[in-house]
Amino acid sequence: MNFKPLEPRSASSAGASSGTRGSVVTAEKALSFISKGWREVRSSADADLQLIKNRANSFKNIADREFENFLNSASKSQFSVPTITASATMSPAPYAEMDFVKKLKPKISEIRRAYSSPDFKFYPRPQIKLDLPAIRDAIVSEVDEEDERERFGSWSRVRFKDSEREEGQHGESWEPIKTLKSRLRELEQKSSSEIIEGIRNSEFVEKLKSSLKSICKETNESKDVPPLDVPELLACLIRQSSHLLDQLGINKGISDKIVESLCSKRKSQLVFRSIPSGESSIVESENINDELDLRIASVVQSTGHCYEGGFWSDVGKNDVSDKKRHVAIVTTASLPWMTGTAVNPLFRAAYLAKSEEQNVTLLVPWLSRSDQELVYPNNLTFSSPEEQESYIHRWLEERVGFKADFKISFYPGKFSKSRRSIIPAGDTSQFISSKEADIAILEEPEHLNWYHHGKRWTDKFNHVVGIVHTNYLEYIRRERNGVLQAFFVKHINNWVVRAYCHKVLRLSAATQDLPKSVICNVHGVNPKFLKIGEKVAAEKESGQQTFSKGAYFLGKMVWAKGYKELIDLLATHRTDLNGFNLDVYGNGEDAHEVQSTAKKFNLNVNFMKGIDHADDSLNGYKIFINPSISDVLCTATAEALAMGKFVVCADHPSNEFFRSFPNCLTYKTPEDFVAKVKEAMANEPQPLTTEQIYNLSWEAATQRFMEYSELDKVLNNTHNTYTQGNNNSDIKKSTSLPNVSGMVDGSLAFAHHCLTGNEFLRLCTGAIPGTRDYNRQHCEDLHLLPPQVENPIYGW
Repeated sequence: MNFKPLEPRSASSAGASSGTRGSVVTAEKALSFISKGWREVRSSADADLQLIKNRANSFKNIADREFENFLNSASKSQFSVPTITASATMSPAPYAEMDFVKKLKPKISEIRRAYSSPDFKFYPRPQIKLDLPAIRDAIVSEVDEEDERERFGSWSRVRFKDSEREEGQHGESWEPIKTLKSRLRELEQKSSSEIIEGIRNSEFVEKLKSSLKSICKETNESKDVPPLDVPELLACLIRQSSHLLDQLGINKGISDKIVESLCSKRKSQLVFRSIPSGESSIVESENINDELDLRIASVVQSTGHCYEGGFWSDVGKNDVSDKKRHVAIVTTASLPWMTGTAVNPLFRAAYLAKSEEQNVTLLVPWLSRSDQELVYPNNLTFSSPEEQESYIHRWLEERVGFKADFKISFYPGKFSKSRRSIIPAGDTSQFISSKEADIAILEEPEHLNWYHHGKRWTDKFNHVVGIVHTNYLEYIRRERNGVLQAFFVKHINNWVVRAYCHKVLRLSAATQDLPKSVICNVHGVNPKFLKIGEKVAAEKESGQQTFSKGAYFLGKMVWAKGYKELIDLLATHRTDLNGFNLDVYGNGEDAHEVQSTAKKFNLNVNFMKGIDHADDSLNGYKIFINPSISDVLCTATAEALAMGKFVVCADHPSNEFFRSFPNCLTYKTPEDFVAKVKEAMANEPQPLTTEQIYNLSWEAATQRFMEYSELDKVLNNTHNTYTQGNNNSDIKKSTSLPNVSGMVDGSLAFAHHCLTGNEFLRLCTGAIPGTRDYNRQHCEDLHLLPPQVENPIYGW
C-alpha cells in the first residue's frame, strides 16, 4: 500500500524539507507494516468465523435430520390405545404423550424455518476495520522555523484522530486500536527526534558547514589578493627560463640579478598583501625566489584554479598503488669492462635489492662479438646474454658476500672507437616493460640521451634520477678543437638532462653545473677492500709489518686518466724525488705512447699489466699516487683509503669527499706534491675509525642516494611540498601550479626527439652510423623483432 507524503506547511531550508520527507516516509513504512499485520489478523479471524459457521451449519443439518427422523418415527409408530373405560385403574399417560407430540411438531417446524433462514446469526458480528486513508489524512507535519543558518527545522507532533465508526460498529473504540494509536504516536515522536538530532550531529552536516565557511572565507580573502603585475610576471618568466637563457649565453647569475631587480620595488609588499594575518613568519624569508613563489601560489590559490599538468604530461603512467615498487638502473657499460660506470651501478643494484622493499632491474649494454673483442680485457667474450649475466652475478657475489636478488637485462649497444665509449642503439627505454616502468636511475644521463630517439623517460617513468659519473668537458678540451666542442657539448648536456630527468646527482663539483642537480657522493667501496683495511689494522696493532712496498698508480692507460700530469710531475722533480720508484698498473689505448714518453724522460716508472685493485699483490703498497684532475670521483682513491693506505692526490673538487680522511694528502703545487710524497714515505697510515669505514661503505652510499635523490619519499608515496617557517599556511609550491618550466622541458624533449630522428643530423654530431635502430646482429643475439616491425616507417 503506497501513501502520498504530505508536504510540510513551512520549511526553513532545503535540508529541513529533506528531513520532513524522511519522517513522512518513515511513518508511511510503519503504517504499511501495521496495515499488513492487521490484514493478516483480520483474514485469520474471518477464516475462524467461517469455520465456526460451517460447523454450526453442519450441526444444524444433523439436528434437522434427527428431528425429521424423530417426527417421522413418531407419526408412523403404532400405539395400542386401550379402550377408555370407566375403570379407575386405567392410566392416562400414553394419551398425554401423544398429545404432547402433536402440539410440539408445529413448534419445531417454526424453529427449523427460523435457523434455516440466511438472516439467522448466532451472535452479532462486530465490524472491526482499520481505516488507513483516515489515518493517513490524520498525519500532519508542522515545522517550526527557528534559525536558517544553524537549524534545518523540527517536526511537530503527529496527532491521530479517532477513526469514524461505520454503522453497526461498537460504541466505544476497541482496546487494541487504542494501544495501536498510542504506540504509533510514540514511534513517530521518537523517530522524528532521532532524525532531527542525527541530522544536527552527523559528520556530513559538520563537513558541509565547514566547507561553506571555508568557501565564504576564501571568497572574502581572495578579494584582498591583487593580481600579479607586469614586473612580477616578467620575473617569473625569466626565472623559469634561466636554463633556456643559459643556452643562449646568459648565465644564471645574470638571470637572478634581473629577477631581483624586478622584484626589489615590491619586496616589502609581496608577502604582506597575499598572506592573511598571523602568518607573518613567512615574510622573514630573505630569498626573493621563495617570496615570489609564495606570491604566485597565493594568487593562484585565490582564483581556485587547479592545474593538472603541462601540454606534454603523460596521464597513462604506471599505477603504483598497492604494488611493490620497481627500480630500473640503466648504465652505459658492463663487466668485464672494469670501468666506473660498469662497477658502481652493479653495486648500487645489489644494495638496493638487498632491502627487498622494491624490485630492481639492471639494464646494461649488449655488444656484438666484434665489439666485445675491442672492449673486454683478456680476450673475454660471451656468446649469449645469459652467459654474460651469469658472469656478472658470480663476480658480484664473490665481492659482496651475499646473493643479490635482482634482474639483469640488456639493450643493444655499439662501441665508438673515437669516443672510447658505448653508445646505445635504438630506444633504450623500450627494454623496460611498461608494467615495471616506475623509477628509473640513469647512470650518465647525458651519455645515454645524446642520441636517444624514443619515448621520453619522464613520460614513461614516475620518477627519473640521473647520476653524473664523468667530466666529459674535461676530456673533450684535451682533443683537437676541444674548446669549441666543449662549448656545444655543455649546452647539449644541459638540454638532454633538463628534458629527461626529474633529479640529477653530481658525484662532485668537478662536473658541469646541470639543471635540477645537487652534489653528493653516492658511491661506496667494495666490501672486500674494507676487509683488507681491517686486516691491515689488526696486523699493525699486533706489531707486524703491514707494508713492504712503496708507491703505485692504477688506472686505465689513457692520457686523460692522469698519466700526463703524472709524467710532468715526475719529470719536473726527478732530482727532488731521487730514489723514488713508482709501479703503474693499467691497460689502454694510449699505453704505447705513455710508456714511450716515460722512457724518453728516463723516469723511475715500472709499467705493469692492468689487474684488479683487490688483487693480493697490491696489498703491500703503502702509497697510492693519483694526480688526475679529470676524474669526477676516483673509485681507486676510495679503494686505497679503504685498504688503509696513504693517498697523494691533487687539491681538486673531485677529491673533496676524501679530504676528511687523515690518510688523504692533497697538494696544490708541484712542490707541494714532492712534500706530500716524502711525508707519506716517512710515516705510517692511521687505522680507519668505525665512522670512516661506514662512510666508505655501500650501505652509507645507498642511504645518501635515497636521501638526496628523494627516492625515500617516492618509495613511501610522500609528496615533497614547500613550506617555510613554523606556520600552518596552506600556501605551498607543488605541481598544482601552472609550470612554465615543465612546458619548456617538454618543448626541449620534443625538439630533441625530432633532431635525433634525422640520420644526417645524427652523423653530423658524431653518432655511429645506423645506431638510430639496432641492427640484425642485435636481433639475433637478443631475440628481438626487426626494427621495421617495432617501429614502422609511418610511426614515431
